[in-house]
This record gives sequence, C-alpha cells and structure tokens, in this order.
Amino acid sequence: KMKNLKLSEIIFSMILSHRLVIGFQKMGPQSLVSQICSRTSQASKIRQENILRAQEARLAGRKSVNCDEISLNTQLVWKFPEIVLKNLELRNSGEESKKSVYKIGVLMEKRNKLIAGRDAALNNRKKLSTEIGKLLSKKLNEEADKAKEEVTKFKAEADKSNNEIDALDKDINDLFMRLPNLLDSRVKQGEDEKSNELICEWGAEYVKKGEDFLWHDDIADLLKGWDPVGSAKISGSRFSVLKGSVAKLERALSQFFMDVHTNKHGYEETSVPLIISQSALEGTGQLPKFEEDLFKTNHQVGGENSYLLPTAEVPLTNLYRETILEEKDLPISMVALTPCFRAEAGSYGRDTKGLLRQHQFYKVELVKITTPQASMEQHEILTSHAETVLKLLKLPYRKMRLCSGDTGFSARMCYDLEVWLPGQNSYREISSCSNCGDFQAQRMGLRYRTSLKSEDSKKTKATIMPCHTINGSGIAVGRALIAVLENYFDPIEKYLEIPEALVPYMGGINKLHCISK
Repeated sequence: KMKNLKLSEIIFSMILSHRLVIGFQKMGPQSLVSQICSRTSQASKIRQENILRAQEARLAGRKSVNCDEISLNTQLVWKFPEIVLKNLELRNSGEESKKSVYKIGVLMEKRNKLIAGRDAALNNRKKLSTEIGKLLSKKLNEEADKAKEEVTKFKAEADKSNNEIDALDKDINDLFMRLPNLLDSRVKQGEDEKSNELICEWGAEYVKKGEDFLWHDDIADLLKGWDPVGSAKISGSRFSVLKGSVAKLERALSQFFMDVHTNKHGYEETSVPLIISQSALEGTGQLPKFEEDLFKTNHQVGGENSYLLPTAEVPLTNLYRETILEEKDLPISMVALTPCFRAEAGSYGRDTKGLLRQHQFYKVELVKITTPQASMEQHEILTSHAETVLKLLKLPYRKMRLCSGDTGFSARMCYDLEVWLPGQNSYREISSCSNCGDFQAQRMGLRYRTSLKSEDSKKTKATIMPCHTINGSGIAVGRALIAVLENYFDPIEKYLEIPEALVPYMGGINKLHCISK
C-alpha cells in the first residue's frame, strides 16, 4: 500500500496521525499503515479537487476560453464538455473519443451524488459519536447503544459509497486516459500533414536537385555498408545491418550529437533502461491508447507489464515521476542516446524501401522539465538545439508547425524539422519537438513548489503546481545517416564526402569511396 506514496506524504501523514503512532502497539502495523494510506489518499484528493475548483472558477462566466490557460482533467470534461469536444474535432479524433466525453460526464454526476451521500453519512456519524459521549456521561446506556448502532450503520453507508466511488474512479480514469491533450491556440486547424504550417527554411544554398542523385540504400550498397539479406535472416523486415564505414558513420553521428548537446547546450547526459514499465508509458501518454505500436515483453518489471523502449522521452521524463521539484532548480535539461523500438502497426506498406521506417533505430532525445511561465520559451530553445546540429552538418531543412490533425496525442504544439533528401527529391521528418504542457506531469505526479500571490492579498503562499514537459529528437540518428548519404554523395565521382563536423569522429577520414564488386 505504501509503494505508490511519496516519502514526504507518508511523513506528513504520520505527523498528522500522531495518535496512531502513539497507539501503534494497540493497533498493530497493518492497521496503522492502512489508516496512513487512507488519510494520505484523502489529502491528495482534496488537493487535486481544490486545483480543479480553482480552474472551474476561472472558467465560469466566460464566453470564450483560451485553452492555453487551462489543463485537461476530469472536472473539465464534466463541467465543460464542449471545450474537450471541440478539441477532439480539431484533432479529427474518432467517435469513440467523443463518446468517452459523454460517458465521463455521466459517471462524474453519479460520483458527485455518491460523495454527497457519503459526506452526509460521515457527518451524521460524527454528530452521533459526539452525542454518545454525552449519553454515557449521563449513564443513559440504552440510548447510547442505539446511537452506536446508528453510527455503525452510517459507517457502513460511507464505506459502501467509498467502494463505489473507487470503482467509478477506475472507470473514469480508463476513459480519461484515452483523451488527447488540449491544443495550443497557435496550432492551425487542418486534417493532416498537408495542412502543416511552414515556419522557416534553412540552407537553400545546400539544396541539391537532379535525377543523378541516389537513394540512401543504393549509396550504402555501393559503399558495401548495408546488408539487407543479413538483417532479414536475423529479424525479418524493417530491421537493418550496417557494416564497415557506414556503421562507423552512424556511430560518428551519435557521438557528435551527444557532444554538441552536452558541451554546447548544457544537457545532462543520461543512460536509461531499455525495458519500460506500463505505468511509465501511461505517464507519458503512449499507453493505453497506442499499445499496438509498442513491443511488449513476456516479463514483468516492478510487478507490471513491460515494453521495449519506444523513445528515451519515456524514462527521462519518468525519472521525476511522483516528485516535487523546487522552482529554482528548473528547467532541468536531459539528453540520452538509445536504441528505440517501434512496432509501427499503423504504417503497414509505408516507406518500405531503405532505412526510413525501421522497427529499431538509434535516436538522441532531448527532454526539458520547466514551469508553465517558461514553457513556450524552453520549447523554442529545445527546437533550436535540434536545428543547430543540422546547421553544423550543413543539411538543408525546413521547420514546420504541425496542424491540429497531425499533432501528437500528448502534445499541445509540435514543430517538425524536415531535412532535404535529394535522392527522394523531398523533405522528410528528422526531428519532432513537442511541448506537452502539464499533460504528462498531471499523469505522472510531476510537480514543483512555487510562491503565488493570493487574489485578495499581497501575501504570497507556497503552492504545488504541475510542471510542464518538453521533448524532441536531437536528432534521429538513422534519419541523419540517410540525410548525410543522400546530400554528400557525389553521383559522378562515386564517393561520399564526410561533413566537416564529422571528420574528427571518423578518425580524420574525409571521403568514403565506393568498393567495386
């Protein structure tokens, strides 16, 4: 029962429950733990409901609502379903999501009535308990016994209501966890990637066009650095075996990205597990909605189902799960280089040629944890860091703001960086940088301590608020390898020029020549 409680909450509850500690020998450890957990759970619910009521008060009476100022939670779904339904419409969400909104509303109404009934029973029990003492002092034992029976009855009513509330909370949470984040007001309405908004382009002087430019897999084959037959023998389709100079180039890119982000941009290098628990994936939003895109293992970790890591965003963000941070310590900036595993269930038949869409690939992931006030600025900074490595490699790219129908489940707003690939004569995504607002933080209990001025006073008081989380590719190593192969290969002279920034990582080699068969 204690494992999901924060240490600070346990200590705080024990201080408040000093009578339980004093009576430890009479009650026994199991009873003591049960009461501490119960009180802590109630205190947590009270804090959460206070936050929700404050949001409800801010929204009351408004003719229009800016979603940038509010959070997605069950109270919003219940009290202001039109806001959530509008968001689902903008995202082109299916009918199941819209039905979930209505179901949550019905269940919340039922929950509210149960809470009212439970509170009435508890109030009656409290009054009678006080009355029993008075009756016993007057030696009215018969009346006191009747009152005790009533107290028992009211306790049973409250317990029954609590059990029903707990069951409802589970049903409500199951529905709520499948609803996507609210969109930023700057996100343009659109159905798919065709409606994405161009923010800027860089490197026009490096753009190469013409029929002579080859696909990356053809170039890798000429360099004798790609073995599709070998990978098929080992793992089937959508996996790759790289060899020799091409494998070394992939490693050079990884090291270059990590050095830039740690030495120049100030991120803390972090090595993380590659097997992830179910609750961690629920915290960042991959579960429960996108389980088919994950590789599930046949072993449990921490008593939970486990999955292969889809992106380092998951463990990096969850490092601070169920944590209260200090405002002075924010932002926190982390970077990790990991292999990523994606089942890509929804992309059957897409990008089957070459290395574009793989079940396994390396990626450098950037994550920031910050305050709501600094959120937009930190999102722009993180995105600029991903842009920096493309500029250092002199790879032409464009920056796109995704439209409402193309923005990811957990994101309020997302920038895609699309690199130019001359062999395909098109731009392709190489980095995706998302601001998730407090969506992930709410799900995983990631908060920070701040001081806020009360509306009716000049005094400030300590307040616990959800953090904002930001993540982005800094960048996808496999896609970067593709971009270097296609942009730096000379189709006439048949050699691959090594980008100047990568030469030190390639042991001073500045050209890779094709190997004759």
